Amino acid sequence: MVDFNPPTKPRKGFYVKMKFLHSNHRHGRPKDNNIFKRNFHHFYYRFFKWILWIFLSFYLFFSFPSFKHSNHLHKFKQRSLIESSPSFEASLAKSDLNLKVYVYELPEKYNEEWLKNERCSKHLFASEVAIHKALLKSEIRTLEPNEADLFFVPVYVSCNFSTINGFPAIGHARSLISSAVHLISLRFPFWNRTRGSDHVFVASHDFGACFHTLEDVAKEDGIPEILRKSIILQTFGVKYKHPCQEVENVVIPPYVPPQSIRSTLVKWPLGGTRDIFAFFRGKMEINPKNVSGRFYSKAVRTKIWKKFNNDKRFYLKRNRYSGYQSEIARSIFCLCPLGWAPWSPRLVESVALGCVPVIIADGIRLPFDDVVPWSNISLTVAENDVVNLGKILDHVARTNLTTIQRNLWDPYVRGALLFNPNIHVGDATWHVLRSLRQKLPRGAYGVSQAHVQ
Repeated sequence: MVDFNPPTKPRKGFYVKMKFLHSNHRHGRPKDNNIFKRNFHHFYYRFFKWILWIFLSFYLFFSFPSFKHSNHLHKFKQRSLIESSPSFEASLAKSDLNLKVYVYELPEKYNEEWLKNERCSKHLFASEVAIHKALLKSEIRTLEPNEADLFFVPVYVSCNFSTINGFPAIGHARSLISSAVHLISLRFPFWNRTRGSDHVFVASHDFGACFHTLEDVAKEDGIPEILRKSIILQTFGVKYKHPCQEVENVVIPPYVPPQSIRSTLVKWPLGGTRDIFAFFRGKMEINPKNVSGRFYSKAVRTKIWKKFNNDKRFYLKRNRYSGYQSEIARSIFCLCPLGWAPWSPRLVESVALGCVPVIIADGIRLPFDDVVPWSNISLTVAENDVVNLGKILDHVARTNLTTIQRNLWDPYVRGALLFNPNIHVGDATWHVLRSLRQKLPRGAYGVSQAHVQ
């Protein structure tokens, strides 16, 4: 388990200061007039002192315990000192993870063709693109499938944007993935020998590998049979039994372009003025029941709007605004209520920009919860308690806000949810691979054992 607390500063060693008291007249003893004898004693003491000093130095050097940090994220902190050395960064990623991944080279219709639309690599579901691209440039990738621990299948299913509302349409996802699996099972032996149990897919949509945006339909459809033995990287995760996570899975963060975060922080530094107490911008329907009879956000967002719209402490906006990240950077608390699904990109943006996330989604399972100290950097409010948000946030502001912000502003924490073009030790792709490595049989790192039945 990786500890996100900053490592303690190592000791720089110590030294021993010795002073030998030479016998002379200042100590009340008579002065020795024998010059030869006096010189002999002087040489004898100097020689003895240096022998003792050298002996102690060697003893302390070889016996004193070394101060080594097993914390991988300590290396991540040091990365800023060696930013100009990408090869060193790559070697860190390779040595720390001790994992080999084979990336299938599929025909362009499964991935590259979708990138003709620039949105494909930038929208909230784009982790499927980011992980693929980072793996291609990583030393963790192996070109020899027989030495691979895992096999990554790069199928982009979130880039088919609707011409009606512009949202991703994923009705083609099942057929596209089935086609890809059929192709690799014919061309390679690796899928058939394990029935796909060492193969990794990304399902970065509302309800993961159920491939539907509405929960009741997603639950009814379930996960495609062809994927049920594979490992799914998905943004959806809950702490209770749910058909859309009845598969080996890793909960990953939604995609937020790291360059947009960095640009915002240039204009609105982390420690700058935060003049907004509680912030939310997004869909808040006055009448949450839509034409299908479903209640958007379980009516939670509607309750927030009706209760706090006229409260000066709350900055609530229902319309879109391209510069909304600057509002997050100016805010103390950022509301992260559920939408159709429990998760949203606001969670990543809030953490990355230093605004305390207020998570309102009962039972949500958060990304990398084995290393990210969510309970120390965020607030969780039950859906039924949203009417008390004002009192809850006021209480936190009066008591432990400073502690929460100090934990949240740790660079290790804020960097853990961002997918970089190249894998950085401690970033989102690195944590994905770390989580995948933990799923391998003990002792299997570097030599795939998944095919052993």
